[in-house]
Amino acid sequence: MTHSFAGIALHTWTLDTTPFPDALRAAKAAGFDAVEIRRVDFLRLFAQGFPNAAILDLIQENGLPVAAVGVEYGWFFAQGDEQRRLFAAFRESCTDAVALGCPLLMSAIGPGTGTVDVAVNNVRHASDLASEFGLQLTIEFQYLHPAVASIEALRDILHRADRTNVRLLLDAYHLQRCGRSGRGFEDIPAEEISYAQFSDVPDAPVPSMPATDRLPPGQGVADWRGFFGLLAEKNYRGYLSYEAPNPAQWARPPEEVAHEGLAATRAALVQSFR
Repeated sequence: MTHSFAGIALHTWTLDTTPFPDALRAAKAAGFDAVEIRRVDFLRLFAQGFPNAAILDLIQENGLPVAAVGVEYGWFFAQGDEQRRLFAAFRESCTDAVALGCPLLMSAIGPGTGTVDVAVNNVRHASDLASEFGLQLTIEFQYLHPAVASIEALRDILHRADRTNVRLLLDAYHLQRCGRSGRGFEDIPAEEISYAQFSDVPDAPVPSMPATDRLPPGQGVADWRGFFGLLAEKNYRGYLSYEAPNPAQWARPPEEVAHEGLAATRAALVQSFR
């Protein structure tokens, strides 16, 4: 079996304590094909006095494509002033994604909870904002979220929202924690999937959120042949984003962490398609 993934991206949470410019350099030096940028990367640089244009220049000068631009989380159930603030930030991320030549916005559910009706209305609002800029939005469930802790719950909301530019993000870590390891997403139609993130899962009790116990492929219990193999069978053509936050990794040199993660991913892919 062969695969046609766009490449392997480094999610910047993997190098969270590394200054953003150094994280970009580490991703490129390691040989990653792209990077996934978070809204918090922008916010931290804003706090240091960087204007938005300078941050965009920094990313573009690094030379790696941007696989996804993360928006600020929490809009999913937000209402009132907080909803207006978060959607203003969402619009800024849309502008950044266009400037970076990235067609995909990424969001988790984030903090807060509420009713399905609120979530459906907010997904429609987010979809309309993304559509203004010609962008797609991909959303992931979080296995310990009080309202959207399963892929079934998220699919129900997205089906009710009925927007063609909003689809699922499959994260191997969250799927494993929810008992859907390996080929556990066989029931998800290919047309509902727009992005994939991954990291290995330790053979240990489930931690609290945010989950920062993630590992390079091969160091945990994830079924990579099942996960990567089924993505290929479903003709997934997007990036695979390596998102492995872990304080033990943050204490190491970022170049070393990036090299190790990419080498482990390539080895897992080789084993998956052998």
